[in-house]
Amino acid sequence: MEQSSDKVLENAQANGVDLLSYVTKFQWDKAKYPTALPLSSLADIISKQIFQIETELKSRAAAYGSVKTSLQGLQHKLEGSLQTRSLNDIVRKEDMVDSEYLTTLLVVVTSGRYEEWETTYESLSAFVVPRSSRKLCEDEEGGVFSVTLFKRAVGEFKSKANHSKFTVREYNYDLEEQQQQEKNQISVHKKEQYGLFVRWLKVNFSEVFVAWIHVKALRVFVESVLRYGLPVNFQALLLQPDRKRVKKLRGELASLFVHLDPTVTGSKADVRGQTDASDLHSG
Repeated sequence: MEQSSDKVLENAQANGVDLLSYVTKFQWDKAKYPTALPLSSLADIISKQIFQIETELKSRAAAYGSVKTSLQGLQHKLEGSLQTRSLNDIVRKEDMVDSEYLTTLLVVVTSGRYEEWETTYESLSAFVVPRSSRKLCEDEEGGVFSVTLFKRAVGEFKSKANHSKFTVREYNYDLEEQQQQEKNQISVHKKEQYGLFVRWLKVNFSEVFVAWIHVKALRVFVESVLRYGLPVNFQALLLQPDRKRVKKLRGELASLFVHLDPTVTGSKADVRGQTDASDLHSG
C-alpha cells in the first residue's frame, strides 16, 4: 500500500508459506471444500467467499482512504506555503497584541519587496502603530511580517495592503492549535488503521489466493475429464520458465499439443477435404 514494492512478496503468503511453495505442494483442502459436494456447489462456495472478501475490502479501503484524505488536507493546510501553513511554531503569543483597541496582523511579503514593505506599511493607514512591524519568519518565497494597528482600521489596512499586493494572513492562534492537534490525532488514527488494514490484507490475500488455486484445480479436473473422459486418469504439471522464455514455451506447447485443439484440427481437416475435392474434380 504505502511500502516499497519489495515488501509485497514478504507479505504475500498462502496458508503461511510462500506462494511458489503452496502451488508446487498443493493439496486439496477437503475441510474447506468437501470433495463429496457437486462441482457446481464447490464453485458456488468459492464465489460467495470471494464476494464477501471483495465487499469488505471495498469498505475497509474506503474508510482508510477517507482518513488518509483528511490527513492530507490538513497537512496541505498546515504545512504548505506561508499563505496557508500553520504559524504556531513560529509566532509566539507575545508577538501578537490583542487589547481593547489594538490588534496585530500578519502580512506575507514576497522576496525582493521587504524594503518596499518597510517604507510603506505605515502609510497604509493613519492608525498603524509606527515602527511596529517585525519579520517573524521567511522561506524562499517570502517572509511573514507582523504589524500592529487600531482595530477600527483593520478593514482599511487590509484593502490597501491587498491593493499593494501584500497578503494579510488570517490568523488565530487557538484555531491553528486546534487544527494541529486534530492533525496529530488523525495521523495516529491513520497509523492504527493502516496496521489493521495490512493485517486484514495479509489474512485475506491468503484466503483469496487459496481459493483461486482451488478454482484452477477444478478447471484442470473438468477440462481433463472433458478431454480424456472417464475414468479419471490424468497428471497435472506445473512449468516455471524464466520470464524471457515464456512466449517461446507457449509456442512450443501449442505446437506439441496442436492435435488436441478441435478448432485447429477441424480447420486442417476442412483444408484437406477441400484439397481432396479439388483433386477429384481435376482428375
